[in-house]
Amino acid sequence: MKPFLAKAVDFLPRPLDRIRSIKLKLAILMVASGAIAFGFFRYQIGWLPPGTTVTAVAIALLTSQILAHGMTRPLREMTAAARAMAKGDYTRRIRATARDEVGSLAEAFNQMAADLSTADQQRRELIANVSHELRTPITALNAVLENLVDGVAKPDPATLRTALHQTERLGRLVTELLDLSQLDAGTMTLDRSAVDLEGLLAEVAAEAEAMAAAAGRGVRFAVSVTPPGATVNADRERLYQVVVNLLENAARHGPAGGEVAVLASVLDDEAWIEVRDQGPGIPEADRERVFERFTRGERSGGGGTGLGLAIARWVVELHGGTVAVVDPEPVAAMAAGTGTAGGRAAVAGSGPGCRIRVTLPA
Repeated sequence: MKPFLAKAVDFLPRPLDRIRSIKLKLAILMVASGAIAFGFFRYQIGWLPPGTTVTAVAIALLTSQILAHGMTRPLREMTAAARAMAKGDYTRRIRATARDEVGSLAEAFNQMAADLSTADQQRRELIANVSHELRTPITALNAVLENLVDGVAKPDPATLRTALHQTERLGRLVTELLDLSQLDAGTMTLDRSAVDLEGLLAEVAAEAEAMAAAAGRGVRFAVSVTPPGATVNADRERLYQVVVNLLENAARHGPAGGEVAVLASVLDDEAWIEVRDQGPGIPEADRERVFERFTRGERSGGGGTGLGLAIARWVVELHGGTVAVVDPEPVAAMAAGTGTAGGRAAVAGSGPGCRIRVTLPA
């Protein structure tokens, strides 16, 4: 019944649409309503005092103008703010004190302005971060190639390895941008299968250790999986991407020559993967924010676009899991640990460390 009435109301005439002032519309509404009421009473009674009629109409018009000013003020502010937003100014907000439809519209407008401001800020950060990340490897590649062309350097394995490292860095950036576009479009699907956790983590750790060595970090990676041969139902390529991002993040922010523990376990219907580094850790206030796009937190000195952890969280949530920064282990517990996965060697510049845990349905 209600949808039918709503459709029926849409076909009613709108005689006041040509009038550009809502205050004038309200005045016409008051006069028309009053005239109809006075006409009805005149028809019933036969006579009304002219002075009383004119006075009542004048008072109604004056009251409508006073009340309409407060009613239409948010609409005028929204018009001015919308014109400013068209020129790139997203700072204006509307005073939303009314509890009617106009107040609801003002609140929705303020939320829209805040979202647009955030999107514009992210766009600016994307341009700045991507420009910076592109400039560094391109400059390094340009220098290597110039030296080779000028004969200053020989095409020996060390020189070519430097060029390869910068090319791989460019490739990772392009991959992150492509993943970001798929994230926004919602076009990614999963190809699930039984993934051997030990084999996957060992493969990623070997790659991350080689990359850390090429970058002069000398970070070691220790993998421990319980029980041996544990598997998880996941998209291997996407899970590989998650672990790569976590290990690169740990190697970048941990001390040179330090160790990163990569732990995994499958219990009942739940699997988890945990990466522990020896860096300064992440303050509790920033632990949720580091998974947002373009956010590099307090540990941004090592570079990065701020997209890796955001993409990792997206992939994990696509699997129906969660990823979060958990509290670091107590110092006593770390000192009592044995082996590469349980204990930590004393490394210059090491801190409380960061623990990022991925939880997946097994």
